[in-house]
Amino acid sequence: MRQLVLTLTALALLAAIPAAADETCQSPFLPKVTGQEDFIYVWTLGVPGVGDGNDSMVTVDANPKSASYGKIVHRAPVPGRHEAHHAGFTDDRRQLWAGGLDTSQIFVFDVATDPAKPKLVKTIKTFEKDTGGLVGPHTFYPLPGRMLISALSNKDGTGRTGLAEYTNDGKFIRAIPMPAEAPYGYDVRVNINLNRMLTSSFAGKKNYMRPVGELLKDAEAMKQFGDSVVVWDFHARKPLQVLRIPGAPLELRWALQPNHHYAFTSTALTGQLVLIHRQDDGTWAAKNIAEIGANIPVDISIAPDDSKIYVNSYGDGTLRVYDVTNPFEGKLIHQVKLGEQANMVSTSWDGQRLYATSSLLSNWDKPGDHWLKGLAWEGGQLVPKFTTDFGGVGRAHIMNFGAR
Repeated sequence: MRQLVLTLTALALLAAIPAAADETCQSPFLPKVTGQEDFIYVWTLGVPGVGDGNDSMVTVDANPKSASYGKIVHRAPVPGRHEAHHAGFTDDRRQLWAGGLDTSQIFVFDVATDPAKPKLVKTIKTFEKDTGGLVGPHTFYPLPGRMLISALSNKDGTGRTGLAEYTNDGKFIRAIPMPAEAPYGYDVRVNINLNRMLTSSFAGKKNYMRPVGELLKDAEAMKQFGDSVVVWDFHARKPLQVLRIPGAPLELRWALQPNHHYAFTSTALTGQLVLIHRQDDGTWAAKNIAEIGANIPVDISIAPDDSKIYVNSYGDGTLRVYDVTNPFEGKLIHQVKLGEQANMVSTSWDGQRLYATSSLLSNWDKPGDHWLKGLAWEGGQLVPKFTTDFGGVGRAHIMNFGAR
């Protein structure tokens, strides 16, 4: 009953603010709203010697009818560099929470008062203390009235980690440890129709803050990556099953249609597109459905009708599109070279537009340009629409959509 009340409250609050466009891979507690996005909020890594050198929330105009289409229209810096990585809206869409993987600080931006100009209104510096030693806040996933956060590491730098919950006003609620047999963490995603939550796995701070060339030569360190996806009872926050998926399964994406009881992930180190599906007996299984290759796939996005999976690869800077109409068999149908490297990819709810960014981690990024790119489907092809140069502000990482 309490969960129902919270959800209805969130819906009422949402109705009081303008409709906006969402990326498809959002929480079910962030009600689906469609339309043309006006802004892309890009959580951006600061770079020494570039501007003030600080991490920042950068606003890019995404409306093709605007005179400033594809251009940076605002920048909201935070003090210092924190390894800016991921961000997510609260369930009422009034705030955007963003985290630093290095310092474990969380920055809360007001995006409701003036959607074009996010404003830093709160900084949470107690994540490690609150959670009993978790560090590296990664995914920010809205629940009714609260924020669920996955952490990448423990204060000892290992991948032994867990989840944390805060109220929307920043009060700590609880920490939830990962199961002992699957201690690594990365992404978290919920399917409320099935009462199931999935978590994936990456590596601890000793690995993700290390220069990638040095890391790849360290055989022992390369053994310290996750190989699991955990299936949870969402309401009880209780782990039910551990699926072994070798090679660091990263982003998780539930199918969006209510009769599709499956999700997708990709493995960074083994280059597989993986289906996670419910079996007839109610248990879950994983199946490799496409060979992406040894180019370090790092982010995926799903089409609104579940027909396609978009995969960005860090190693070769390529966006690949897979037909997953039959989810047990991924077929490569299209690819676009984006640059020397690529990271995040986001799909609009109408399935017509895609956005991609370049930066992965400060010690992993290759020399060269950093950007946000907008693409659109035209005549069965993904056509470039704009490239926003981030050379004067930092390195573009995760994206969230906003509207006036």
